[in-house]
Amino acid sequence: MSDLEELYAAIDALNLEGGWHRKTPSLWSEPRENFLPMLWRYADVKPILERAGHLVDHRMADRRNLTLRNPVEGNLYATVRTLVGAYQSIKPGEVADAHRHTPNALRIILEGQGTYTVVDGVRVEMRPGDVLLTPSWCWHSHANAGPDECFWVDVLDVPLVHLLEPMFFERHPDRLEQNVVSVAESPIAFRWEASLAALDKATAPTNGMAQREIELGAPALKSTAVHVQRMPAGFVSPRYRTTANAIFTVIEGRGTTRCGNSEMRWAKGDMIAMPAWRTYQHEVDRDTHLVRVSDEPVMRALGLLRDEVAAAV
Repeated sequence: MSDLEELYAAIDALNLEGGWHRKTPSLWSEPRENFLPMLWRYADVKPILERAGHLVDHRMADRRNLTLRNPVEGNLYATVRTLVGAYQSIKPGEVADAHRHTPNALRIILEGQGTYTVVDGVRVEMRPGDVLLTPSWCWHSHANAGPDECFWVDVLDVPLVHLLEPMFFERHPDRLEQNVVSVAESPIAFRWEASLAALDKATAPTNGMAQREIELGAPALKSTAVHVQRMPAGFVSPRYRTTANAIFTVIEGRGTTRCGNSEMRWAKGDMIAMPAWRTYQHEVDRDTHLVRVSDEPVMRALGLLRDEVAAAV
């Protein structure tokens, strides 16, 4: 090899790359802006789910849901880098068969009475405002035994599992678990009444992003933290960013979240994608409760959790 051209040809032939002439950098000064801050309005989604209830048999895919796909170029599935959110519905009399998978999952109930979930043989009722957990590799099914079509939000760490690659999925051999015990309370179910009572006694988080905040579980799942936030009408948060990716669900209230050039006006049932290291700010019009689901446990375990607070403007 008498010159650089021959040297580079030899490097390329072995699927190598010289660190001194990379085509694209592998290190940069701070996180890049890839995924986009996004808002999905429940008022837009619910009519589609209701229509899907007439056109899409629940057995076609076990779950009748609509996934929140971030429109960043090249993305086919994720809502933010490590998490995916979805809206799901189930009609009276329908049963979603049991399955299990390595991704962790949780659901936040929006409306409807009479639904329940069965997780590893434990049957728990699902009511509006409740947060219910499905830890990795637990059998789970759900059904609607009530009079209402029911709607909820799902958040899973499927994109993280895609990145790490240990994806496993299995359908229950009997379609449903056979030995089921019904309970009124369970460690997998965080009741809305309990969350409200805890918020009454809570203080503001150190980042100032809510008037009061609680964490459900410690954390709720190994990869996923769940925080419930309370903000009164007129509340304006500081400007904040964190290396944790997050998905917000509006349980009640109305307001605006600003992030860069995006201004997202939200209301009950809406979902907000907030990618890592994007500076955002909440301004609240009506008394509000938000549920923030994030990958903080992953970032903390890897020593990668950072945040910054700036003054409100």
